[in-house]
Amino acid sequence: MEKFQCTIMFAYLLMSTTIFSSLPIQSHATKHFNVLSFGAKPNGIVDSATAFAKAWDAACSSTEAAVIYVSKGRYLVSPVRFSGESCKSLDIVFRIDGTLVGSGDYNFLGREETWFSFERVTGVSVIGGSFDAKGPSLWACKASSNNSCPAGATTISFVESSRVKVKGLLSLNSQMFHIVINRCRNVKINDIRIVADGKSPNTDGIHVQLSTDVEIRNASIKTGDDCISIGPGTKNLWVERVTCGPGHGISIGSLGKDREEEGVQNVTVKKTVFVGTDNGLRIKSWANPSSGFVQRVRFLESLMFNVKFPLIIDQHYCPHNINCPSQESGVRINDVIYQGIRGTSATKIAVKLDCSAKAPCTRIRMKDISLRYANEAAQSSCVNVLGDALGLVKHQTCF
Repeated sequence: MEKFQCTIMFAYLLMSTTIFSSLPIQSHATKHFNVLSFGAKPNGIVDSATAFAKAWDAACSSTEAAVIYVSKGRYLVSPVRFSGESCKSLDIVFRIDGTLVGSGDYNFLGREETWFSFERVTGVSVIGGSFDAKGPSLWACKASSNNSCPAGATTISFVESSRVKVKGLLSLNSQMFHIVINRCRNVKINDIRIVADGKSPNTDGIHVQLSTDVEIRNASIKTGDDCISIGPGTKNLWVERVTCGPGHGISIGSLGKDREEEGVQNVTVKKTVFVGTDNGLRIKSWANPSSGFVQRVRFLESLMFNVKFPLIIDQHYCPHNINCPSQESGVRINDVIYQGIRGTSATKIAVKLDCSAKAPCTRIRMKDISLRYANEAAQSSCVNVLGDALGLVKHQTCF
């Protein structure tokens, strides 16, 4: 078994090393705008936000495809908003060879919700670059229970946008979420790295909500919260070749916070690796009445290495056990397939499906599940679940 795991892990690690290769050079744009020409300073001292905004305005005004180029160097940038409402160009590429940095003073970024905010843009690509938000100073403030700490800024967000690409990016030490996709359509995220301390609060790697046709491929995510979180209104999401750890795993939810809520449907998570995470593949909802639902989800070909809860459905989610709702979740979970899940669990109960008594989980199917705990087959615990098991955790099955 150990030889098998090592062979598989080596294959996955070899696979993951290919995602950080050199990036292709954009060759189709006819207009080029260098942020240095607009006053940006690559010394990490002078705030270059105004220069970035001016370069964006110039690119938007172009009737042709445009490239905004950020050359090598360190650029101090305060929060900046890129609006696409008046853009003439429908093909704008941010080509970043430099490092964009926040300040050691957490208020420099923390006074805004987002550091780099893209709103109502079409055909925008962010290629390359490092984004260092200097999050540890804010995390320390929050750990001290100082009530004056700001909430913190998401590093990059796309809101009400379409035809978005993010490739070859490094997000380091975000104050809050690293990347947020909200109310978007046709988004492709490829070949990225996300890094934050395993104890950093609310630093989700990639959060997707109210969005359709999103692809996340070839990513290494190390953070203090969910590596990928999937919120209400997500439809047609494809996740493939993601390595997660540390972090809280890949989570659908939390759902059911509001009574009226859009559902999550058509989600595929494939060829993922979890290393020392709190969870592996998770669906979570609050114990509230809700119109929400989860359906047509496929969790395929995952490797787990010392994961506390490799497979989990939690419909009584209440992370801090404070003012927890006392009802049953109304979120309906239907048609979920777990297949080809292998590795080791850090707890004896590797499969924990705790579903709602009001809305039991239905059509839950498991095939080729092999999870071990302390050199023996792990166990499963299932409540209010209807489904089928083929090759489930040995010795004790849910169905």
